[in-house]
Amino acid sequence: MDFRYDVIVVGAGHAGCEAASAAARMGSKTLLITMDMNKIAQMSCNPAVGGIAKGQIVREIDALGGQMGIVTDRSAIQFRMLNRSKGPAMWSPRSQSDRKRFIEEWIKVLSHTDNLHIWQDIVTSLIIKDNKVCGVKTALGIEIEAQAVVLTNGTFLNGLMHCGKTQIPGGRTSEPASYGLTEQLVSLGFKSDRMKTGTPARIDARSIHFEKMARQDGDNDWHHFSYLPTVQRQLKQMPCWITYTNPDTHEALRAGLADSPLFNGQIKSIGPRYCPSIETKIVTFADKEAHQLFLEPEGVDSNEYYVNGFSSSLPWQVQLAGLKTVPGLEDVVLYRPGYAIEYDFFEPTQLHHTLETKQIKNLFFAGQINGTTGYEEAAGQGLVAGVNAHINVHGGAPFTMGRNESYIGVLIDDLVNKGVDEPYRMFTSRAEYRILLRQDNADERLTKRSYEMGLADRARYDLLCQKQTSYADFIGYMQQTVVHKGEVDGWLESIGSTPLHEGCKISELLLRPQVTIEGLAEVLPELKAKVAELSDETVESCEIQIKYAGYIKREQLEAAKLQRLDQIRIPDGFNYDDVQSLSTEARQKLSRIRPKTIGDAQRIPGVSPNDISVLLVLMGR
Repeated sequence: MDFRYDVIVVGAGHAGCEAASAAARMGSKTLLITMDMNKIAQMSCNPAVGGIAKGQIVREIDALGGQMGIVTDRSAIQFRMLNRSKGPAMWSPRSQSDRKRFIEEWIKVLSHTDNLHIWQDIVTSLIIKDNKVCGVKTALGIEIEAQAVVLTNGTFLNGLMHCGKTQIPGGRTSEPASYGLTEQLVSLGFKSDRMKTGTPARIDARSIHFEKMARQDGDNDWHHFSYLPTVQRQLKQMPCWITYTNPDTHEALRAGLADSPLFNGQIKSIGPRYCPSIETKIVTFADKEAHQLFLEPEGVDSNEYYVNGFSSSLPWQVQLAGLKTVPGLEDVVLYRPGYAIEYDFFEPTQLHHTLETKQIKNLFFAGQINGTTGYEEAAGQGLVAGVNAHINVHGGAPFTMGRNESYIGVLIDDLVNKGVDEPYRMFTSRAEYRILLRQDNADERLTKRSYEMGLADRARYDLLCQKQTSYADFIGYMQQTVVHKGEVDGWLESIGSTPLHEGCKISELLLRPQVTIEGLAEVLPELKAKVAELSDETVESCEIQIKYAGYIKREQLEAAKLQRLDQIRIPDGFNYDDVQSLSTEARQKLSRIRPKTIGDAQRIPGVSPNDISVLLVLMGR
C-alpha cells in the first residue's frame, strides 16, 4: 500500500459510495475513507429510498450505471409507486429497505469493485498546493496523496446532537464528529454556515398495538428501481402502519417546549421546511388537531420501528409522554429517542456544475456538505462528483446534465445558481419539464451518454437498445393498426366510453382517458400477442408516449429554447460591475456566482428579464 491514488472520497454515506464506485469503475485508482467500515451507506434517518421526485433521481442513478437502485431493490421490504392517481410525470417509486441488508448489499458492491480500496480513518485536513488539492491528512497522522478529492462529510463536520438541553458532539448517534476541515476551508476563503436536521424515536414492535392502526401494504406488481431485469426483490414484503396524533399528544408535547432546543435558543441554525419536527408542527399548525404518523419497519428480522412524522429534539421524557397518547402506542417502549443535529455546510454557489469547487482545483463537494437533505439527492451528487473527479484526472469533457435531461441536473443547477437558505429537498415542482423527466424513461435519457463516457457497461447499453427497438416497433404497430367499428364497442361501453362511429388506429383509441393497452389487449387478440412479447416496462412507457405525445412535444420545444440560452457563454472574468444598465442586485449576484452561460444567469434569483436582455446585447445576440 503506497497511499497514492487518483481519487480520494471522504465519507462513505450515500454520496460517498456512489462517488467512489463511479470513479473506480471508470478506471481511477480510488480510496474511500470512512470512520466506520461497518456503517457504510448507513440510513441515518428513515429506512426508505425514493418518494416524490426522489424516486426519479434513483431511477436516473441506475440509468447512469450507479448502484443505489440495485442495492434498494435487493434490500426492499415494501415497494410502492406513489401518485398513481395523477399523471405519469408525477409517478414516483418508493421502497422501504431492510436497514442492515442495505448496508450489506453496499459493502458487497464496494468489495467487488476493481480499483477501489477502503481505509478506516478520519480526515482532518486537505493537502493543497498552488490552489490545487493534492491529498489528505488523517487523524492517524497519515498523508495520502491524490490528484482529486471528493468531500461527502454528511452531518459530521462539527456535528452537534441535541435531545432537550443535552448536547452531544457527534455526526450521528454513537459516532464522533469530524473537526478541522471546516476551519481549513474557511481560512482558504470558503463560505460556511450551519444547518439542522432531525430524526424520530425508534420503538420496539413488541410494544405496539397494531390492531388500533391502519395497515398499509406495498404494491406487488413488476415495478422496481433498477432497469436491469436480473435485479429483483429478494426479501419478505412487510406492511407499514398508519396512526395519528391527537389533542392529548399536542398538550403533552407543548408542556416540554420550554426545554426544546428549537424554541429556547439552543439551536440557531437553518432547519428543514419540508420535514419539520413534531414540535414545529404543533406550533406552526396550532389549529390542527391531528398529524399523520407512519410506523415503518427497520428490517425483516428486527423489532425496531421508525415513527415517520414524529421527528423531535424534545427531552426524551416529553417524547415518550407524547407517543403514549397516540392510538396503538399506549404501551410504547423506546429503543432510543429522537434528536436534532447541527452541522457545517458550504454555500453551493461556490461550485461549478461539475461539483468541483471554484476556489480549489480538483476538489469536489457532494451531499449534505452542499446544503441538501435526503439520501437520493446525496447519491445523485456523489455520482456526478465521482465521474468528474475521474475526468479531471484522466481527461475528457466535463460531465453535466441540463434541467431538461434529469432531476439530478435540476438539483445541481438549483444549488449552483440559487444556493440554499434551508436544507434542499427535491420535488417534482422544481422541474420545469416534468413530462420529459419521468421515472419510466430515465434509461432512454441517460444510459447511452453514460455508456459513451465509460460508466454504464455494455450489458446495460445493449438492454437499452433492445428496449428502444421493441418500443419503436410496438408504437409503429399501434399507429398503423386499425380497430374497426363493432370490434371493441361492447368493451368501450362497459368502461363508460362511447362506441366507435368509424374505424380508427389503436394509437388514436388510446387517447381516451378510460382506454389502456392492458384493457384493449383483452379484446384484441393480435394486440394481446404483441404485448406478451414485451416487458411490462416497455408497454407502460409506450402507452405514456402515445397518451401524452402532445404534452411531450410542447415541453421538448420549450426545452429547446432553454438550451439556446445555455449555449451562449459568458466570458471568464466578465466584469459585471462596469455594466451600469444591470440592476444593482443583478451585478452583485452575477459577480458572486459567476454563471458560465446566459441560461445559468437567467436562473439566478434577482436577475430580471431586463438584466438578461442587457447581457444578450453584450454577448452580441
